[in-house]
Amino acid sequence: MYLFYYTIERRKKKEVLKGSVKMAGSVMGEIFKISTWGESHGSGVGVVVDGCPAGIPLTEEEIQPFLDRRSPGQTRYSTPRREGDKVKILSGVFEGKTTGTPISMMVENTSQRSGDYSEIAQYYRPGHADYTFDAKYGFRDYRGGGRSSGRETIGRVAAGAIAEKVLDQLGIKIIAYTKQIGPYVCREEFVSSENVEKSPLRMPDLERSSEAESYLEQKMKEMDSVGGMIECVISGVPAGVGEPVFGKLDAAFAAGIFSIGAVKGVEIGAGFAVAEKTGSGNNDEFYMDAGGQVKKSTNFAGGILGGISDGDDIIIRAAFKPTPSIFQSQKTVNRQGEDITVQIRGRHDPVIMPRAVVVVEAMAALTLVDRLFVGMTARMDRIRDFYKNI
Repeated sequence: MYLFYYTIERRKKKEVLKGSVKMAGSVMGEIFKISTWGESHGSGVGVVVDGCPAGIPLTEEEIQPFLDRRSPGQTRYSTPRREGDKVKILSGVFEGKTTGTPISMMVENTSQRSGDYSEIAQYYRPGHADYTFDAKYGFRDYRGGGRSSGRETIGRVAAGAIAEKVLDQLGIKIIAYTKQIGPYVCREEFVSSENVEKSPLRMPDLERSSEAESYLEQKMKEMDSVGGMIECVISGVPAGVGEPVFGKLDAAFAAGIFSIGAVKGVEIGAGFAVAEKTGSGNNDEFYMDAGGQVKKSTNFAGGILGGISDGDDIIIRAAFKPTPSIFQSQKTVNRQGEDITVQIRGRHDPVIMPRAVVVVEAMAALTLVDRLFVGMTARMDRIRDFYKNI
């Protein structure tokens, strides 16, 4: 919740707004909070993580593999921009463990080529946020998109690595992968963590991955880009996480995933397919398993009922638009209001999903940890047990 504190006084028949305003946009979470900062072509990018418990083993070497999965230049299907993306922990860790104070992390930008973007200062690239940033702020950092660049997600991924350390101690696991590229859809029976990293597109169905690569090669020759979908499966989440009404767990996941640039749709479980179902075909029937636990025979709900986890796998899918930076000629307008034709230059991904897989995973982890921490006050008996055992 963002509070606006202000006083208004009249001067020369005009109202002047004074005081302190907390601006929205770069902070996420209620208890486990992150604040990302930096621009694509600035000195660096980073994140501050607040609300992390003390005593979690944490080193830069444990965070780095997450950033390596998102880094550019890994395959011919990502931007040729070369960045080491080496993370530095600046605070919040002592002798290899979190201290309970804010954890600040930074990654330096080392391969900026701002000259590639000098001409776009005067016009609006189709599909980009150039126009909307100008409309909101009156000017913009045009170098690589500024805050709307994909490099902003570095902070999310670094913070997500910490969130996954928390989840690991609770026995909660996350797997994310490319579900679809263009018309090619990954078959569920081939999904495994091992296969995800065998594919340059992070599509674990290796046969479909090969077909998608051929399709992508053709689109690259046409100077075009391709959209697709990422699926994220979270297992081990206990029943009871999430709040009713405005604090629903699925709503929190949707907000987190939608905040990723290029995401244009999010669905949980059966998602939009429920529009074609009947109640009898959509309801997940319950039963008692041999261990006396409540289980479901199907999982169309995607592990969430009434905004609260039901103990089953949580299934999230995110639809990504094609990369808007394509090398074909396109029509647009400049800042002088003139119709013009442009051809974008620079270094750009022809497809977003392979590098965005770890970003979706990170946002799911960050959202879940925050919701787990918020839910700790839901029952008095558990609060009492916690403080009695201190």
